[in-house]
Amino acid sequence: MAPSKVLAGARVVLPTGVVPEGRVVVEGARITQVGPARPEPDGGPAALPADARVVDARGHWVVPGFVDLHNHGGGGASFTSGTVEDVLRGIRTHRLHGTTTLVASTVTGDLDFLTRRAGLLSELAEQGDLAGVHFEGPFISPCRKGAHSEELLRDPDPAQVRKLVDAARGQARMMTLAAELPGGIDSVRLLAEQGVIAAIGHTDATYEQTVEAIEAGATVATHLFNAMPALGHRVPGPIAALLEDERITVELINDGTHLHPAALRLAFHHAGAGRVAFITDAMDAAGFGDGRYLLGPMEVEVADGVARLVEGGSIAGSTLTLDRAFQRAVTVDGLPVEHAVAALSANPARLLGLDDRIGSLEPGKDADLVILDEDFALKGVMRRGEWVVDPQLG
Repeated sequence: MAPSKVLAGARVVLPTGVVPEGRVVVEGARITQVGPARPEPDGGPAALPADARVVDARGHWVVPGFVDLHNHGGGGASFTSGTVEDVLRGIRTHRLHGTTTLVASTVTGDLDFLTRRAGLLSELAEQGDLAGVHFEGPFISPCRKGAHSEELLRDPDPAQVRKLVDAARGQARMMTLAAELPGGIDSVRLLAEQGVIAAIGHTDATYEQTVEAIEAGATVATHLFNAMPALGHRVPGPIAALLEDERITVELINDGTHLHPAALRLAFHHAGAGRVAFITDAMDAAGFGDGRYLLGPMEVEVADGVARLVEGGSIAGSTLTLDRAFQRAVTVDGLPVEHAVAALSANPARLLGLDDRIGSLEPGKDADLVILDEDFALKGVMRRGEWVVDPQLG
């Protein structure tokens, strides 16, 4: 068995707050101790395992591994169209940037193709490489389609929704749909009954239609503000309904392109730190570089890290990785570190029903963690007790 690992002296972010000089003890794949590194009057921390390898992490932060609810690929690989090896390469790319738990998102396609795709992705979820499957489309509004192929869109017929869910063999975690379309509300109810997150997105819904969808069981706003009507003072639309309801977790793409910092602050102010989940909405180019790519059947040009459709110029996902989202949240948006940790780890883990295993640094949980330097740049990544990125500290 591998020696125990001890990270000592770092600022460790726990559910109860920041421990300025903390330590995290990892034995095997699990965290066994967290707390202060130095003895305290009440007796101090427990003794270290005899085989412990101590890593001096002073001057660094230790935070939980990141959890991405909404991700279409990376490293030049697409979760929608790539081979198993491609998908694994995309997963690996995001792990190198701190995402230790990832849900694979598809894009709008032919229903039979999506059912086959669900089968491939569910196999990877069953073996622990993914945390499940997210279907983004085809049940979305042509008015707010973004980078989805309009000719492949369809109304959310509950029977077809059920077909996709069944194809994922228990690994369907979320489906984004426009609940105002015919069959939308019934589909939201079906998803809720099946234990699948119903997410409101790519929608042209009114405020009232959005409230109806929430009452039917919707619990997530897919990339809030993007691909939905703008907030209006007489016609508030879906944004107001999604922000004001305590049952809704709002996804935000914090890359500096999808959202103005004021929009991000507005979301945090109204939803609170407990209802925000940062996502990447990444496509193949994440961690790979500029160039031309396919997002489903749509051709995308990535220039200076911004992805846009070749035809029409709509933003087409992102090239974001969650380490950059964390760094931006703290250094540009001015969020407290604890709020960034909630948005990148605790909240999405809870939404997925995995918070008994991941999302926070606590004894008994998976040893998924990220080491950041004083400028919040990524220096180390551990997943289930194994280094993905070895920080090479003292």
